[in-house]
Amino acid sequence: MIVPALAGGALRFSALKEAVAGVSSKVLTETLRSLQRDGLVHREVFVDHTPIRVEYELTELGRTLILPLAALRTWAETYAPDVLKARDVYDAGSE
Repeated sequence: MIVPALAGGALRFSALKEAVAGVSSKVLTETLRSLQRDGLVHREVFVDHTPIRVEYELTELGRTLILPLAALRTWAETYAPDVLKARDVYDAGSE
C-alpha cells in the first residue's frame, strides 16, 4: 500500500500514515526501512526546517512497481467475489 501512496510523489511520514489507513507507526517505520534497504524508497531529511522535515519517495526502481501493483489490484477487485465463492465451496466440503 506504500508504493501506490507514493506514486504521486514524495510524502512526509504523517501524510503517508494517513494514506495507508490502519497501519501503526511502528509497522510503517519498519516497512519503510525495508523498502529503503531494497532500494525502492528514498528517505530525505531536510535539516534546514524547524522542526526537521523527512520525506519519502519512490526511487526509479520503486516506480517500476506502480503498474504491476495496479494490475494486481485490478485483478483482486475483479475476482474477489470468485475467490470468496471458492472459499465458501471449499469450506463447505471440509466440514
